[in-house]
Amino acid sequence: METIAAADEVVGICRDLLRIDTTNTGDPRTTVGERVAAEYVAAQLGEVGIDAELMESAPKRANLVARIPGADRSRGALLLHGHLDVVPADASEWSVDPFSGEEKDGYLWGRGAIDMKDFDAMMLAVVRDWARTGYVPPRDIVLCYTADEEAGMQYGSQWLVDNHRDLFEGCTEAIGEVGGYSYTVNDDLRLYLVQTAEKGLDWLRLHATGRPGHGSFIHDDNAVTNLADAVARVGHHRFPTVVTPTVRAFLEQVGDALGIDIDPANPEQAIAKLGPIANLIGATIRNTANPTRLEAGYKDNVIPGRASATIDCRTLPGEADGFLATLRELIGPDIEIEHVHQQPAVETSFDGALVDAMGAALRAEDPGARTVPYLMSGGTDAKAFATLGIRCFGFAPLKLPADLNFASLFHGIDERVPVDGLKFGVRVLDRLLRNS
Repeated sequence: METIAAADEVVGICRDLLRIDTTNTGDPRTTVGERVAAEYVAAQLGEVGIDAELMESAPKRANLVARIPGADRSRGALLLHGHLDVVPADASEWSVDPFSGEEKDGYLWGRGAIDMKDFDAMMLAVVRDWARTGYVPPRDIVLCYTADEEAGMQYGSQWLVDNHRDLFEGCTEAIGEVGGYSYTVNDDLRLYLVQTAEKGLDWLRLHATGRPGHGSFIHDDNAVTNLADAVARVGHHRFPTVVTPTVRAFLEQVGDALGIDIDPANPEQAIAKLGPIANLIGATIRNTANPTRLEAGYKDNVIPGRASATIDCRTLPGEADGFLATLRELIGPDIEIEHVHQQPAVETSFDGALVDAMGAALRAEDPGARTVPYLMSGGTDAKAFATLGIRCFGFAPLKLPADLNFASLFHGIDERVPVDGLKFGVRVLDRLLRNS
């Protein structure tokens, strides 16, 4: 199978995308927007004769959808999705300009290199190669490039689902980010983690009230103190371990690969042996509630009548109701809870022809590959697309150096993707799409 052109082209496409600043701060006043990047994708598709629909959900917040007809249009279509926005980067903290797309030491460096302009580039390189060679995939492929994934999807995938769901007509399965990357067990065995589930998200704002007054007086009813007590109880609480079906399957396969017995009642013992991905997996065995922001007062010597805090809550599939009940007890009855943004957990089974094709495509390029399902502690656009009844998987294939702390690069300093990994990913993605 000839994929040399796509494998060579993907590096340049990824570099181009990294050089387009698409910073999403979550604040419309400071967010750059995705329009320029979406126009770049549209131009790259148009150059090879692929028509795309570019839609703005708000000024400069652009989304793009294109459908590539397949040989058997009666089959369910496959959705490939990637977001174009990136989280902010402070250039003073980086060793390179975060928007330079610099290539050095075998890596492409820049904000979005793995989250997720690498996969954006892979998708584009593959379909451009198909168009140039006249290849027709087995079934319809729907390409979707979204805005606003990093700040809740309001202007991106959720907006598309709410306003343009007809563009996803017939889609039964989807492939997106944060999966398909390798974890090296030894020279002859690499586990490739395929995301089949995501924790739910609930951003809460807590509001405490009290009696305002002068800072020099004695105040037993202080809003800041009331809030701080509640936030401290939440922040110090450790939720119990819960092993979901996806995590159980992951642990069983990891235990087999590492040759260790894993006690489901004590999964942390096994997770501690996973090195660079231990933090990524460790957050998938319990619910979490992390205080992230505090806001109170307007003057140093005035006790305010109101204080607020933000709690980032992530819940395991099936655990949302029990989690909220526990949280209410921790916070106490006198603190108001506001649900700022909610997204349910999603989970699908690790089976079917597409899953089999993932494993076959990886093994064709890496004979030491073994696919395993995993639950992601964060969230992706899959949360929106799953509401359309689409089975969603995280599979942006990368063969990584054994010593690379991949998990630390997400939203981290000096984000980078291995050049050889990009080329590997294109070859795997091409094989997968041709055989699924």
